[in-house]
Amino acid sequence: MTPIQKIFILLAGPLANFVLAFFLYFAIALGGPNILSPVIGDVLKDSPAQLAGLKKNDVVLAINDQDITTWKEMAELISSSQGSLSLKIKRDGFIEFKTLTPHVEKTTNMFNEVIQKKMIGISSAGVFHKLELTPYQTLSYATQQTVFASSMIFTGLKKLVFGEVPAKELGGVISIVKLTSDATDAGWMSVLFFAALISVNLGVLNLLPIPALDGGHIMFNLYELVFKKEASEAVVVKLTIAGWVLLFGLMGLGLFNDINRLMG
Repeated sequence: MTPIQKIFILLAGPLANFVLAFFLYFAIALGGPNILSPVIGDVLKDSPAQLAGLKKNDVVLAINDQDITTWKEMAELISSSQGSLSLKIKRDGFIEFKTLTPHVEKTTNMFNEVIQKKMIGISSAGVFHKLELTPYQTLSYATQQTVFASSMIFTGLKKLVFGEVPAKELGGVISIVKLTSDATDAGWMSVLFFAALISVNLGVLNLLPIPALDGGHIMFNLYELVFKKEASEAVVVKLTIAGWVLLFGLMGLGLFNDINRLMG
């Protein structure tokens, strides 16, 4: 069997994880996932939103003539905006228009890093609505969610390796059990979301160039492909043992962090 054939076989495992995640997200899309509505909750004092006259329970319908249906759409438009914004809102059944200019403020991203971001000083009211999707949108949703989850995990691992995210953020088996329990309490759709994320996570981890994983074996086959000879068996054995030590070390760190969180 040639190195190329071996590589394709080794890629089949991680690929199966990504395909499973896609079908899980597809099932979620068919069921109509709940998504955060653009309904304003608290308005910060002296913020652009308050100065413009925005109030709690206002519904944002459009920004700069672009229709808004979700909180995410609204947040992305605000953060990428240039200059002032014209907001079309619904308040007590009436349509009103407000103009404001976002301010750049310090906040944290999903990796708990401090970043600069354009904001207007509002929080969500926590109102959700069901996302109704066409067949094409259902496929698009499943694809986008799979790609987003994959890129998020890749980015998180990169930040962990380069020290941009502290090692204490790493979770282990206790975190997985707790999250599974929380997802079960929240309903079947949350369980599917969590299962899809776990599947993507396994796919990404399996691709890492660690000798104990598929990614490591792919690395050995690439070596054989480039240098026209197999890697030394002694080297393969030593690197594989080192890979297992690294993996068990990461598992131990995750478990240690979980215990600290429970005791904290």
